[in-house]
Amino acid sequence: MKEKYDVIVVGMGPGAIFMAYEMTKINKNKKVLLIEQGKRVENRVCPIEKTGKCMKCKPFCHITSGFSGAGAFSDGKLSLYNKEDEDFYVGGNLHKYVGIEETKKLIDYTDQIYLDFGADTKLEGTEHKEEVNEIKKKAKKQGLTLIDIPIRHLGTEKAHELYKKLEDYLEENKIDLKFETIVEDLIIENGVAKGVKVRSAKAQESEVEEIYGENVVIAVGRKGANWLVNMCEKHNIKTEAGVVDIGVRYELSDEVMQKINTYMYEGKFIGRPAPYGDKVRTFCQNPSGFVSSEVYDNNLTLVNGHSYKDKKSTNTNLAILVSHHFNYPFDKPIEYGRNVAKNLNELGNGNVLVQRLGDIYRGKRTWDEELKNNKIVPTLKSAVAGDITFALGYRTMTDILQFIREMDKVVEGFANPENLLYAPEIKFYSNQVVIDKNFETSIKGLYSIGDGGGMTRGLMMASASGVQMARILGSN
Repeated sequence: MKEKYDVIVVGMGPGAIFMAYEMTKINKNKKVLLIEQGKRVENRVCPIEKTGKCMKCKPFCHITSGFSGAGAFSDGKLSLYNKEDEDFYVGGNLHKYVGIEETKKLIDYTDQIYLDFGADTKLEGTEHKEEVNEIKKKAKKQGLTLIDIPIRHLGTEKAHELYKKLEDYLEENKIDLKFETIVEDLIIENGVAKGVKVRSAKAQESEVEEIYGENVVIAVGRKGANWLVNMCEKHNIKTEAGVVDIGVRYELSDEVMQKINTYMYEGKFIGRPAPYGDKVRTFCQNPSGFVSSEVYDNNLTLVNGHSYKDKKSTNTNLAILVSHHFNYPFDKPIEYGRNVAKNLNELGNGNVLVQRLGDIYRGKRTWDEELKNNKIVPTLKSAVAGDITFALGYRTMTDILQFIREMDKVVEGFANPENLLYAPEIKFYSNQVVIDKNFETSIKGLYSIGDGGGMTRGLMMASASGVQMARILGSN
């Protein structure tokens, strides 16, 4: 008779890791399996720093796949909360399922785990309240909202070390980790989840194996959003209309961003610029950081950014994202975003495109020679100079340019013509999976946590959702 697990988790991002960690604390008798299509964290190495260009690693990109998910190569920012806040303004919707106060307790608990495994004890954004309030006032005059919350910065290289310690801890405590394994399908019988069908990622044609479990938890992150859409359609898992965030990675001088970097480390600005009133926000700000590329399914190349604890550039990069909601008759936000990305990739011959802001205003593309002589030196050397306006979309481009103009009145130099826009930066979220307060989907025994299913957005909230998932299943 085949072995049966108490809990099978699809994915090994922060949600899955912290679910398994918490299970070792509250119920060691539970047999838990985590399945990941990528490699162990210590074997995840992006070759771009040596080669100067994206090598389209096979079968999966090391930046987006593997133990700790995209978190291993991210800037490693853990967004906390202000004690006086009566709501959560970043990180997703965990609080809508467990309540504000319980979410705060979960974040405190999760933060301590990160500290126990080596996170920096310093909290950014807590020492300059008066200065931050002045920036808030300036932003408000321009119709912008500045969200300031404490941030714990891991740094890309330190995040690797921390997650390696967690990987070792899980194995030492008898959590089964199955790497380089693709989940082909869910096993669902009469509306009840029974397990998963898997095959090796090392060969295109490999034998499919069935693994059975009492409970199945989907924790696929944004990388698995497209897979999750397919699963929901195939098995009639209830979802709600979702959102796709489309935009650019913006690179400018550290000098321009000095106050934001010093006072908050990351400033989260939100606006609704005319004429459309779409939500436009900054996201994932990286002081003295580096722009990076990451590859998704079908060689779709997106731009991102990160920063190290020790290695520094002279530029700050951040995302400027426009939230797009679609209604009848079109309800496929991921497909829309993928088409935008595909068109931009074709313009860049499979690479990320980069364009100077001033060239966009002048209605012209950026050429290699202009980029070489630009005062803002691009940190992503593989980016191809070109014209992102050909494919980003008029509405999205209009939103971004108007947002930059408004930001320039708050942060002088934000609209410098030599600042750089890289595209595409797209945050894929599945149509939000409908779950109850126990995170259970419309399929009995099938649960959804983390970013991929639309519950959370970011390391801390995804990790906290994993802790809560363990407490729910561990008590059964």
